[in-house]
Amino acid sequence: MSTDKRAVVKNVDMSDEMQQKAIDTAIQALDSFNIEKDIASYIKKEFDKTYNPTWHCVVGRSFGSFVTHETKHFIYFYIGQVAVQLWKCG
Repeated sequence: MSTDKRAVVKNVDMSDEMQQKAIDTAIQALDSFNIEKDIASYIKKEFDKTYNPTWHCVVGRSFGSFVTHETKHFIYFYIGQVAVQLWKCG
């Protein structure tokens, strides 16, 4: 999936280090996969491994959402025209 690699964070409740990990992981996923479900799966699994379960991820160009998340475990950002929402709950 072709993207410019600049991230624009729209909403965040997460440490700076974790934010950077989310952006870096999303860029890796976008470079490796073309299907949004596969991109989301990659990001979710990487965060489950690194920061323990249970993470959830939505990737796409058009979606609405309203989620409950653990404190300091939420980010919503764009890389190019692709939105990524990542949060921990459960």
